[in-house]
Amino acid sequence: MKILFFGTKSYDREFFDKGLKEEKYKDIDIHYIEPNLTPETAELAHGYDAVCAFVNMDLGKETVDILHEMGVKLILMRCAGYNNVDVDEAKKWGITVMRVPSYSPEAVAEHAMALALTANRHTHKAYIRGRENDFSLSGLLGVNLFHKTAGIVGTGRIGAAMARICHGFGMKVLATDVYHNPSLDFAEYVDFDTLLHEADLISLHCPMTEENHHMINLDSIAKMKDGVILVNTSRGGLIKTDDLIQGIRDGKFFAVGLDVYEEETGFVYEDMSDQILDRSTMARLLSFPNVMVTSHQGFFTKEALEAISHTTLENVITFTEGKESPNTL
Repeated sequence: MKILFFGTKSYDREFFDKGLKEEKYKDIDIHYIEPNLTPETAELAHGYDAVCAFVNMDLGKETVDILHEMGVKLILMRCAGYNNVDVDEAKKWGITVMRVPSYSPEAVAEHAMALALTANRHTHKAYIRGRENDFSLSGLLGVNLFHKTAGIVGTGRIGAAMARICHGFGMKVLATDVYHNPSLDFAEYVDFDTLLHEADLISLHCPMTEENHHMINLDSIAKMKDGVILVNTSRGGLIKTDDLIQGIRDGKFFAVGLDVYEEETGFVYEDMSDQILDRSTMARLLSFPNVMVTSHQGFFTKEALEAISHTTLENVITFTEGKESPNTL
């Protein structure tokens, strides 16, 4: 099978090439290119059986239609999220879409807690100060998480891992989800409004759906405690960014940690250090002293990248052998 691998970074090539050394993958031929998959680049897939794409790429109707014209039969998402993929359009053309539903839940959950701790204790600011021989403490005041209440929105694999971390910090854990995770016997399941009212730390760990799009908005923010810490490592669209900015300006949040955001497509994973950001929302977020932003790197650990490459290559084998897979959308 010939696969065109879009949006290649050095670490992608490293871990996929390592995986391809296994004998059972000897018939898989991957060609790596740097451009992301978009309607403008989809024609590059001519002559390939499959494409491999990531969460920051545009696999809407137009892209999928072009992939069909190019003869592509398989879309491999090397990630869990697929809200950027028009799955119905792919099914219409008989294109199979497969993903990596779970690579390392702990990687994302640990990053979520790192964001909470960094934004809360201002360690990023302290580091910069120390580099300039400034060891003053003004502006670095944080709050204890011990004996505070954590609100976990979504208790799948990642949310459950975050709940366990919070529990280990000595926090009371509230959770909300349609499905109750039986492994979280220490957590109390409540409705969303109750979680908003009672949580000191709110961490989002749910997929993007039409129902929860912009679930964090002016109304839900108003229900939160004053001085709440908000973390999002899930999907940017869960938060209405303009409303979040208003809440930050109103002093509602003690700290905010974001690994995902609505405007990330186009510049996430890219070096923009010599450019002026043309999107004012991101510039505004970066201007707040109590906001910590990272570049969708929650997945970025050695263990997670090994799991992503392994599962993606296994998806190829499953497809070529005509077998069913829970990873197929």
